[in-house]
Amino acid sequence: MIGILYFLFLLSSTTTCGHVGRGGEASLKKVTDGGTGDECSCKAFLPSSTFNIQDLEEVEGVAVEVTHKLELELGKMESYESQITAYTVKIVNLTMEIEKMEGDPEAVNDTQTESMKIQIKQAEALVVELQSSVQASAAVFESLRETVTSQMSTLTQLEEEHDKNLVLETRREYIKIQLKLEECERRHQEIFHPDIGSCAHTGVIRASQPIVSQINADLSSSYKFGAWGKDSKPFNGNESMYWYSGYYSAAIIDVKFYDNYQDLILRNHFQHHRLHSNWYGTGNNVVLRENALYYQRSSPFSMAKLNFTSMSYEYKLINRASSKFSYAHSPNQNLDFAADETGLWVTYASEETNGRLILAKINEHYFGIEEEWQTSVYKPAVSNAFMVCGVLYAVRTADIKTEEIFYMFDTKTQREHYISVPFERFQESYVSLDYNPTDQKLYMYNDGYYLNYHLWFNHTAKAIEDTPSILI
Repeated sequence: MIGILYFLFLLSSTTTCGHVGRGGEASLKKVTDGGTGDECSCKAFLPSSTFNIQDLEEVEGVAVEVTHKLELELGKMESYESQITAYTVKIVNLTMEIEKMEGDPEAVNDTQTESMKIQIKQAEALVVELQSSVQASAAVFESLRETVTSQMSTLTQLEEEHDKNLVLETRREYIKIQLKLEECERRHQEIFHPDIGSCAHTGVIRASQPIVSQINADLSSSYKFGAWGKDSKPFNGNESMYWYSGYYSAAIIDVKFYDNYQDLILRNHFQHHRLHSNWYGTGNNVVLRENALYYQRSSPFSMAKLNFTSMSYEYKLINRASSKFSYAHSPNQNLDFAADETGLWVTYASEETNGRLILAKINEHYFGIEEEWQTSVYKPAVSNAFMVCGVLYAVRTADIKTEEIFYMFDTKTQREHYISVPFERFQESYVSLDYNPTDQKLYMYNDGYYLNYHLWFNHTAKAIEDTPSILI
């Protein structure tokens, strides 16, 4: 490639038909020789400096090397994520075993004690190894950034001294490398130092592998209906609190609270609220916000709010919402509540819109609908939906193991478009899926199991524009 470009460079800059004037313009010189006719006299000149092919080849070679290193580091990001998940499970299991041993020390023999000590040392060694790997990756990123900066400087110098066209393709490759390096650094940052609460991005671009905590606190595989997660706007002191509600039908009859993740796994709830029979709910797309549960009430069909701090209860009718339209694989999911960085939301469908999804913003002060947007998505074709930074994301089933985030609607621009962000399920069916802005994770209740997913966001690309939807 370089050889051809160099040949074309010399050909275009050194050979001219006719006399070359002061301005570099070519002119035909007419030569007459005894009636032999007109002839074209061509003169050639060489540039004052020769192009340094060796420098360009070296820069291209470095580009290949840097690209290879970046691919390796991107692979490590996937590994770090899975290692963190595995280490968390291992540490939780060790904690459970230690608590059992402490509860009945007389039943523990020396062999069990030594075995536990070995496992603890192994867990410590794994954590140290991960920390070392993370630090090494950070050092690699810094080194690669310095290399890229240096090579870009070399390209600039070559462009200034010679024809830019020869350097252009290599510069384009380095721009791609810079973008990939930024992606690596972003992934590293989002895994270990996420920018919680920030909406400085243009949307979700990736979901992690499912992180499976365990089966529900009732230890019942028949409790296929339910929800779990964290408070989306916790009071001070409740930042680590988890909650869970499950049942063998879509009914909501109680909610359990846990001080932290360890207590959730150990099933040590500190509060257990059994709802009054008049407060029972149905459908499992519920959210907890400022210690209040927002959920669907069946009779009358309405949205309900149960404040666990004051133990006050209220409900409000949504005039346009219909109980005839639910999600594709779960009954009674007519109202889907969501919370994100910008507030509280609910989605539903109506007969007036022929089952198309409507997104509504809930005013948290007077507990009512303050604004609505109509989308083009048919709710019965959707598996579930969630909100991130004022953007609605709809999910559908791709196959027996995969879900796909396929659609997004931005309430700021009032525009919608289709995307494709696949992610795996652990079990076949699920009834609830919600995003939590306090840790930027998706929480799924999947056939009785607690699942969560880490999300990655696009911090560089411009928002994709598409046909705007109808603003109601």
